[in-house]
Amino acid sequence: MSGIFEFVAESRSQSGKGVARRVRRQGSVPAVIYGGHHKPQMLVLNHNEVVKHLEHEAVYSHVLDVTIDGKTEKAILKGVQRNPARFQILHLDFLRVEMGERLRVHVPLHFINESSSVGGKKGGVGTHSMVDVEVSCLPSVLPEFIEVNMAALDIGDTLHLSDIVLPVGVEIVVLAQGVDHDLPVVSMMASKASKDDASS
Repeated sequence: MSGIFEFVAESRSQSGKGVARRVRRQGSVPAVIYGGHHKPQMLVLNHNEVVKHLEHEAVYSHVLDVTIDGKTEKAILKGVQRNPARFQILHLDFLRVEMGERLRVHVPLHFINESSSVGGKKGGVGTHSMVDVEVSCLPSVLPEFIEVNMAALDIGDTLHLSDIVLPVGVEIVVLAQGVDHDLPVVSMMASKASKDDASS
């Protein structure tokens, strides 16, 4: 899946706020790529192409192809600055990826079997405490998303980080800090309608 997204960029030698503003006025996005045992490099990308890529949830948790002046490097998207009032991308941060080194990336959570779960069949509703989680893994096994299976949740039950079934080679970063960091992910709560049914 790593070759799906390609960001085509040109290198730029100048930096600074004035240069960045000029780049934006020209319909482009200033960016930087760093890490991977190389010096940071300033970039310019086409704004419309960037917007198209950022419409896909998967772009935030994929190893990307960043082609700079015709040469392609592997990287992940580490930061996006936006101007929400003008629907404008202001800046991108790319982190180079070494395929043999572990990386840390926030991956979205996809919740499944909520309505067909034990509690869901009783009218319960899932209350989500988080929508993504930071994982550590090699680039080759970076998941696009992680499924959270709610099938066994009854009303009053809570599913924690340690309950999530992870792909092989993928670890949740915060769990390495001990059991105190086994945070709740989703709870099955009785809806107002189901409470009313129970009391009638």
